[in-house]
Amino acid sequence: MSVWKKFFGGDDEEGRVDYYDEGMELLIEGKFHEALTSLRLALKEQPGDPVVLQQIAIAYTRIGMTDEAAKTYRHVLQKDPKASGAHYGLAFLLIRSGQMQDAVPHLRAFLADPPTGTTANQHIAHAEATLAQLTGLTHDNPTEPDTD
Repeated sequence: MSVWKKFFGGDDEEGRVDYYDEGMELLIEGKFHEALTSLRLALKEQPGDPVVLQQIAIAYTRIGMTDEAAKTYRHVLQKDPKASGAHYGLAFLLIRSGQMQDAVPHLRAFLADPPTGTTANQHIAHAEATLAQLTGLTHDNPTEPDTD
């Protein structure tokens, strides 16, 4: 019913669609094109929102539009140079495209101010391992190059 109210100009807040939440649910369900549509609508409601933009970049990545994803992450970083999620996402897109050394500063920026929480720990460990691999440093001694 609320979709019809919105469609026909109803303005009750109870029936208002939260496009960001809808987009996030669609991402979880693996409906990436639909999620992208919802997230773009959320961005219209909150222009330039770095959180929404990062989720759009994730959707682009999942549907194989990696150039658009990288552009979106860079846009986020122009607005917020400390956006750790954008650094993380861009680093791995750069690695995927063979630009290993360009990824290093983004991994370092992510690790300098990482997110918190249980799922964040997986991303932190992944970034640390990847950075160690790219720079030749070991986890045991992060200041010494790996000589093995």
